[in-house]
Amino acid sequence: MSENSPRQTQYWYNTETGEVEEAAQKSSWTHLMGPYPTREAAQQALDTAARRNESWEEEDTDWRGPS
Repeated sequence: MSENSPRQTQYWYNTETGEVEEAAQKSSWTHLMGPYPTREAAQQALDTAARRNESWEEEDTDWRGPS
């Protein structure tokens, strides 16, 4: 980002409250997922994490082979 471009707002998902927070008012890091570029992406944080975990589990199983 160049010095002349405006800072883009970042969003975090609070796992304790289930709310989306902006950078200016974010809570303790212990309950936050992010940053995300949009409010909508932050709202989908848990779904995104679940999909990634499933994918990683499949890759791990493929790498390890059958039990």
